[in-house]
Amino acid sequence: MAEKILFANFKGGTGKTTNACMISLRLAELGNKTLLIDLDPQANATGMLLLTKQRNTGEITKFNSTLMTALDDGNLESIITSIKQNLDIIPTFVDFAGYPYYLMDKFEDERDRVYYLKTLIDKIEDKYDYIIFDVPPTISIFTDSAVVACDAVTIVLQTQEHSFLGSQMFIEYLQKLVNKYSFEIDILGILPVLLKNTSKVDQAVLENAKEEFGEVNFFENVVKNMERIKRYSMQGVPDMTNRNDYDMHDVKVYDMYKHVTDEFLERLNRIEGEQ
Repeated sequence: MAEKILFANFKGGTGKTTNACMISLRLAELGNKTLLIDLDPQANATGMLLLTKQRNTGEITKFNSTLMTALDDGNLESIITSIKQNLDIIPTFVDFAGYPYYLMDKFEDERDRVYYLKTLIDKIEDKYDYIIFDVPPTISIFTDSAVVACDAVTIVLQTQEHSFLGSQMFIEYLQKLVNKYSFEIDILGILPVLLKNTSKVDQAVLENAKEEFGEVNFFENVVKNMERIKRYSMQGVPDMTNRNDYDMHDVKVYDMYKHVTDEFLERLNRIEGEQ
């Protein structure tokens, strides 16, 4: 049975999509069968990973159907797309923006709408070690559907006040969902993403957040501001086994995510040990 983890914040632009993709890539490199599910109609995770595949294989992926078609058929397996060894994606498309209206037509009961996606994921999760969810930064059926399907949440907190507030809002909303639907979910941790590496403002926001949420809940490894990471959403992530496709800046990013992913796995193992 897969470990299912959501990357979230109710503030856009915090880096949750990038971190979901980078950690998914690293999990796959470690030999873990990994699936990323893109539930954000903006399709940023889909774009980043498809560009990664194209960059590393030269292959442009074409689709015969969309996520909405797969959902309507009750068969997510039909849309699963391979990115590289051990890494698949359930990509999203522009028509996924109509998912809330589809659910309203399909189900009268609100709980059935929220849990529909989970019933489909349950059918495929045994194929994977890890399933990673990326969702829009909104209170919506997209986020609710992912939350009830997950085992744990990683909150991505960029060191700015709006991201801090977005984290607070998400945790409060998460508790409301738990109370409403009576399910269990863990907060894996809060992953800090620095807006500026040496800024006093960034450090102040981070310290305030640690005081609010508890330092023990924060990843010790911090995602530093690196210009190279911004390229990946436009060019894809380089294959580190191909020496001609990376340089020292890519190596620094790669090494950083090795450490972040190691801690990600340690935190998951700690949660399992406590259960």
